[in-house]
Amino acid sequence: MYPNKITIQTARGLLERGEVSAWEITQACLDQIEARDDDVHAFLEVYADQALAAAQQSDERRKAGETLGVLDGIPLAIKDNLLLQGKKCTAGSKVLANYIGAYTATAVQKLLDQGAIILGKTNMDEFAMGSSTEHSAFGPTKNPRHLEHVPGGSSGGSAAAVAAHMCLAALGTDTGGSIRQPASFCGVFGLKPTYGRVSRYGLIAMASSLDQIGPITQDAEDAGLLLSLMQGSDAKDQTTADAVDFEPAWKKDLKGVRVGLPREAWGAGIDEAVRERVQAAVQSLKKLGAEIKEVDLPYADEALAVYYVLMPCEVSANLARFDGMRYGRRESAATLFETYAKTRSQSLGAEVRRRILLGTFALSRGYYDAYYLQAKKVQSLIRRGYEAAFREVDILAMPTTPTPAFKLGEKTGDPLAMYLSDIFTVGANVAGAPAISVPCGAVGSLPVGLHLIGKWFKEDELLAVAKAYELEVGRGNS
Repeated sequence: MYPNKITIQTARGLLERGEVSAWEITQACLDQIEARDDDVHAFLEVYADQALAAAQQSDERRKAGETLGVLDGIPLAIKDNLLLQGKKCTAGSKVLANYIGAYTATAVQKLLDQGAIILGKTNMDEFAMGSSTEHSAFGPTKNPRHLEHVPGGSSGGSAAAVAAHMCLAALGTDTGGSIRQPASFCGVFGLKPTYGRVSRYGLIAMASSLDQIGPITQDAEDAGLLLSLMQGSDAKDQTTADAVDFEPAWKKDLKGVRVGLPREAWGAGIDEAVRERVQAAVQSLKKLGAEIKEVDLPYADEALAVYYVLMPCEVSANLARFDGMRYGRRESAATLFETYAKTRSQSLGAEVRRRILLGTFALSRGYYDAYYLQAKKVQSLIRRGYEAAFREVDILAMPTTPTPAFKLGEKTGDPLAMYLSDIFTVGANVAGAPAISVPCGAVGSLPVGLHLIGKWFKEDELLAVAKAYELEVGRGNS
């Protein structure tokens, strides 16, 4: 048995029966990091000594019958835009290269309170702006399934760490697909919760009305477990909702479940091999008893355009604080304005600067009504379209991405081509709905993801469908 190649739920059982120790699981993960991360570069920082010490303390608690919670002794990784008190938090940017977190993000703290062990911080596109983890100021992450290809982004480090068995699970963030797209590219499960389900306190913001923290795991059950522990209201994040009962009804069949195939998401532009794998997955859902029907998703074609107006507008506001005065790096210059300009031009990457400029332009006098205000109106129409679709069906199904993972460097020179890799994922963010990417086969050595979108705050139903599919096809072959 390889203690790093098991799910959280399996690890819990082994720990409770005394068949493995938290120290052994943690050491196995650290050994895997040492063996593979020079090639993959999933981690920006690894807390080896601290993690082993925490694992030993967990083992001592367990012997004394005083475990902290259901994650006691479970080694996890977190994306480097989530604060951990006393540890660096760079958000993949030079401007925060030496920034130390003054407190711990609420979602991370809730896992620590349950006894989780944090192995380290994972690599990401700078300020979560990217779809390949090539925009990190600290070098790209590679796909552990095929090192010549990208792992997706912006949570590529977290997805790669889980896929390479460097941790049992990881946290990522999702603004337009940044959990689900890398999960699809790396062949693991990635869950974006309903907006407001998980506190964003302690997350370095990209686009505050779209960002969500979620789990990347080896199976659907682990995703549900982590979400159940992280969810709930937080006085420090006024967008959060009260916790709701969260016990997915795991079932072996899907009788009575209505699965909709949005016509707008199954047209041209999908790689034919990807289409075949996802269609086969839909047939598996049908075999399990689900009713499959085509549905309309009005204005879905506008979701990508709406996203790439709203997101840069919020980026331009959120990143104004990184000016060399209040946070992080400062470049010396003769005047205040020159200090601002020099710091931001030398410390922020090209993609970040591009989005700040786009957002500033869209918010400027004479263009606000034409761009931002119009995008907000269309966002409302998109949400109504989802509401209408969910009156006909329970779950929406489509590919997570139109292609498998592309090669490193293939799209860095063409931002529009990079943005199009999010075409199926951004709609859930614009509408605020929960969604999950489920592994559904591969094209050669490159994984493919089945994208399932559920009703607001109905992650239990979403995960039940994902789990039923997983049991039908087998996690190792999904």
